[in-house]
Amino acid sequence: MRIAVVILNWNGEGLLKSYLPSVIEYSAEADIYVADNASTDNSVAFVKANYPSVQIIQNTENGGFAKGYNDALAHIDADIFCLLNSDVEVTKNWLQPIVKAFQKLPNAAIIQPKILDLKQKDHFEYAGAAGGFIDQLGYPFCRGRVFQSLEKDEGQYNDEREIFWATGACMFIKSDVFRTLNGFDEDYFAHQEEVDLCWRAQNSGYKVYYVGFSKVYHLGGSTLSNMNPKKTYLNFRNSLFSITKNLPRRKAFIIIFIRLILDAVAAFRFIFQLKFSHFAAILRAHLSFYKHFRKMYRKREKSNYISKYYITKSIVWSYFVNQESKFAALVKD
Repeated sequence: MRIAVVILNWNGEGLLKSYLPSVIEYSAEADIYVADNASTDNSVAFVKANYPSVQIIQNTENGGFAKGYNDALAHIDADIFCLLNSDVEVTKNWLQPIVKAFQKLPNAAIIQPKILDLKQKDHFEYAGAAGGFIDQLGYPFCRGRVFQSLEKDEGQYNDEREIFWATGACMFIKSDVFRTLNGFDEDYFAHQEEVDLCWRAQNSGYKVYYVGFSKVYHLGGSTLSNMNPKKTYLNFRNSLFSITKNLPRRKAFIIIFIRLILDAVAAFRFIFQLKFSHFAAILRAHLSFYKHFRKMYRKREKSNYISKYYITKSIVWSYFVNQESKFAALVKD
């Protein structure tokens, strides 16, 4: 099973200096690539001078996460692609449990490891934690992370289980599946494109898994922090994109209508918090969604839609009204 670890880079010389050494040290069984998104710093020169074993793919433009990986992976021959953020520190033997899982679970197309916080190593990290899910309205959350609440890692998710989405911070995907699905949707640019990819994969009959016996540490926020208005814009807009594309038509329209109301509530909550830039970000997200609605609707899958895509009805209600911040309280699984 040939594995290609592919690190997407944009002006990340400092991150490569800090975290590329761990990838090289603990990934002897894989080919390592840096896919550069038209950086203007010395990233490429640094890798060439210091790590000649690392192969470099130079994209002609910064097309964001989605296009950046689509462009780069078209040039790589491997059985499994590992999409790895440049701010991730991997650990000894991190690849072996993933390979075993692919061998043991023939229906597994996408797998993510345990994602811990590099700044607080006994806690889960925001982007992925112990596997991603969405609620009935399409709001994403994770085992180990609900909104801004992060759980301590006490071994509660040392398991293998099916999940709904795997994080793009560290995602393993079979190359033939990636190509069958035509990769990421480049209209997302960045954020939640992995949710869409995993949703489309499941609509096509594939499965997504979490393997907690492999772990990595993620710095997070190196491109956009969790509370950056641009991230707010992309998350709100792209979530609506995914609902439009991946649910049966009638259900999609109902969910979108409810989401428009709830997103308005979230926007006005930002006003009361004096976070006016985030209010504007949600407004821009909806305007962009309306502008692109027809295009997204035309991308709807022609295959069967999975009926059970959520494991809780409303993560918003559970978190903000019932004050439930841990996965075990939300979902009795």
